[in-house]
Amino acid sequence: MSKQVYISADYAEDDGDRNVVEILNSWGRDNYHVVNFIDMSKVASGSVSKNPDCRPCDLKQEFNSQINASSAVIFIVGDKTAYRTAGTICSRANKDQIYCECTPYKQNTNGTKACKVFSTLTPGPNDDVGNINSFSYLKHEFEQAKKRNKPIVIFYNSTRNESDWLPSYMKGYESYAIPFWTFDSHGKKVGNYSKLKEVLGYV
Repeated sequence: MSKQVYISADYAEDDGDRNVVEILNSWGRDNYHVVNFIDMSKVASGSVSKNPDCRPCDLKQEFNSQINASSAVIFIVGDKTAYRTAGTICSRANKDQIYCECTPYKQNTNGTKACKVFSTLTPGPNDDVGNINSFSYLKHEFEQAKKRNKPIVIFYNSTRNESDWLPSYMKGYESYAIPFWTFDSHGKKVGNYSKLKEVLGYV
């Protein structure tokens, strides 16, 4: 049975964790691996990110919707994850609109624009994590997964447990975190497919 699984990772070109995401996606596409899941974090047609005026708050709202639609959330933690700050630049939560500016998504070279959020609300206990915040994108995704009680899987982009890599907002989740990589009978480094099946409830 297909599972919609949201994958949160550092997608930096040179030193991110795309290598793990690529392996996970390949398992969802081929005919050999029985794990059949959908990377809900992948930018798809119709995503708000296609809008030339997409802001960090728009992306965070979309993350909420995608996480809500998912059966589980996988977080890939690498050696740079704790230091990623993309998405944190937002002062609207504690300032009037007239005093706030932000940079539309992936338009750093074009400078800032005036905030387009007219009014804000404090989320209630049963609401999604508010999309007006100073969380990084990665922290926002984690907080939303927690608030919606989604099964959380944390994979280190390593062959070992790397608890020192966990961002502060993941502290207390060390028991959920496992190495993604293992070695097969030939000594080749491979993704830990058996563990993935187990944590997603396929065995």
